[in-house]
Amino acid sequence: MKTLTVSVVTPDGPVLEDDYEMVSCKAESGELGILPGHIPLVAPLSINAVRLKRENHVDKLAVNGGFMEVRPDKVTILAQSAEKPSDIDIDRAQRAKERAERRLQSKQDDIDTLRAELALRRAINRLSVSS
Repeated sequence: MKTLTVSVVTPDGPVLEDDYEMVSCKAESGELGILPGHIPLVAPLSINAVRLKRENHVDKLAVNGGFMEVRPDKVTILAQSAEKPSDIDIDRAQRAKERAERRLQSKQDDIDTLRAELALRRAINRLSVSS
């Protein structure tokens, strides 16, 4: 089975570098499935899980936006943050989710709604990937 080298990098450094048979993720334009030999592509990513398939097993990463660069033999993801399920602090993510929900429900004028919505999406993504 042919594979792609997948490299996930954040401002804090590399998160993952390994070979996979398929990469699935959510770009801003929709769902993408990348197989070896894919045409070159650059796409902005949404806050969502990146799914990495190898030998009937799927690894997940919680990715907080960023960009994906695809070449026929390599996928590079440059993200603001990316976490493996084992690195996610579930209690912290749950508290962040509750905080963001409270901010959105309060409907106060001084609340930055977009920022609270993004925080909520990040927390939900982290909780989803960790479960």
